[in-house]
Amino acid sequence: MKKFEDLFSVDFCTLDYECAYLPDKTTRMYYRYIPNATKELASELIKRGWRRFGNSYFHPICKGCNECKNIRIDAFNFKPSRSQKRAIKKNHNTNIYIQKPSLTYEHVELYNRYHKFKEQKSGWKYNEIDLQTYYEEFVVGAHDFGKEVLYFVDNRLIAVDLIDILNDGISSIYFFYDPAYEKLSLGIYSLLIQINLARNLGLQWIYLGYWVNGCPSFAYKKSFKPYQLLDGFPPLEIAPHWEERD
Repeated sequence: MKKFEDLFSVDFCTLDYECAYLPDKTTRMYYRYIPNATKELASELIKRGWRRFGNSYFHPICKGCNECKNIRIDAFNFKPSRSQKRAIKKNHNTNIYIQKPSLTYEHVELYNRYHKFKEQKSGWKYNEIDLQTYYEEFVVGAHDFGKEVLYFVDNRLIAVDLIDILNDGISSIYFFYDPAYEKLSLGIYSLLIQINLARNLGLQWIYLGYWVNGCPSFAYKKSFKPYQLLDGFPPLEIAPHWEERD
């Protein structure tokens, strides 16, 4: 593995801003910009709780708060629940393609339509994304390990799932879908597809990012069992300790 010290990187952090997960809280993010990250380095960072958007890897450094726990699903031992099996049946007419992340007007329009819907349904703060921003967050930085899973019904793009296929698992980066197809339970279905893909590739883990107790947007993550939680963000020279949870 090429040593991290041999790679160009820039470290920086944000100022405090409103937390999207917990009311009356602020958050601060620590970033490491790594334009030439290898699959090996990405695997080690994600295993230690980092997330990736574009060329930037990041994790929270919130003063006085440690509520963001990283969660990963054990794909080898996962068994779908009845409701998850129903999501599979709902999508019998859904076609799936996996390829390198791409940029089209269709991608950006679908992303903005989904976030406008989530603003109305769940109170998300809506910020319209443009082509350049989408490219910088979801296309660059993929290198040889980043992929997009495209979902089509009747030749219409209805969902995009951005993932990294790493050494020991799949890291879920971001997922968005067409609100007109909400009844298909596409969020649940996309994770089931990830689990199946991981098994076929001989990879044990699905890295789902953060789980925050009390945050409704993350409640679905604990319905995929068995899973493990990681407390904190250990440095590269220290092995991460993932704890099995019921």
